[in-house]
Amino acid sequence: MKKLLSIIAVVFALTTQLTAQINDMPSYPSWRQTKKLIVFDLDGTLTQHKTPLTPENKAVLDELGKRYSLLMAGGGGCERIYRQMNCYPIPILGNYGMEESEVVNGEFKIIREEKAKISKRAFTRKCMKLRKKYGYMDWKGEPLEFHESGMVTFGLLGTKADKADKLAFDPDKMKRRAMLPEVSKVFSNSNVIIGGTTSFDITPKKYNKYRAVMRYATEHGFTKDQILFVGDDLDDGGNDSHIRIGGIDYVRIYDFTTLPEKLKFLYMSPQ
Repeated sequence: MKKLLSIIAVVFALTTQLTAQINDMPSYPSWRQTKKLIVFDLDGTLTQHKTPLTPENKAVLDELGKRYSLLMAGGGGCERIYRQMNCYPIPILGNYGMEESEVVNGEFKIIREEKAKISKRAFTRKCMKLRKKYGYMDWKGEPLEFHESGMVTFGLLGTKADKADKLAFDPDKMKRRAMLPEVSKVFSNSNVIIGGTTSFDITPKKYNKYRAVMRYATEHGFTKDQILFVGDDLDDGGNDSHIRIGGIDYVRIYDFTTLPEKLKFLYMSPQ
């Protein structure tokens, strides 16, 4: 089974890489003038997975904030994102739009929380069947993370896996992409999204980054063509994929350390 999944994953990876090369050809010069709201993913875009914001990428946010409105859109909770960003004062959409926070007079505040009722027993039973089928019966910590919002994270290595093991587990996401069709079928009444480094995020159908960003934009007077998203996981199933599918313009980041170079067209004057 694992050998077959590896073959499927390789074919998928080659196809998506070619598609990305074709599609990632943005209109940089015009975007400098037409974009008003810059929206960021966190892990893999601004930071390494669950590591603090670097001084270099903080400097990029500082420069962009002089010219544009800024927003975070993440799969994690707002408070976790805020702490990981060293308490950077930026509005945050967390758990794919189930939470929203802002910083007012230096104070972090959750200003919206939407919660979904779920059956922990049913989730646990379904995920255990998937673990047995795909051979992920060894894990550290808990097999599932149940968020207060109702989002569920299905981490294949468990909630307490070593950071090094998590980073090395599935860096190209091929293992999880091979599983994605079946996990999506098992949770057909939910959105199943490849999240983090080892996990699937499972949310109610109406929550994803595209809907969350568009809701925020509408409430704050931005049109769709004024939004620019910056993220790393835009391929089908990725936690930024709904942004691409929904038609929001984006800059794809392949390595968070290249962010200053990729975005300098927005904040540096043309030579």
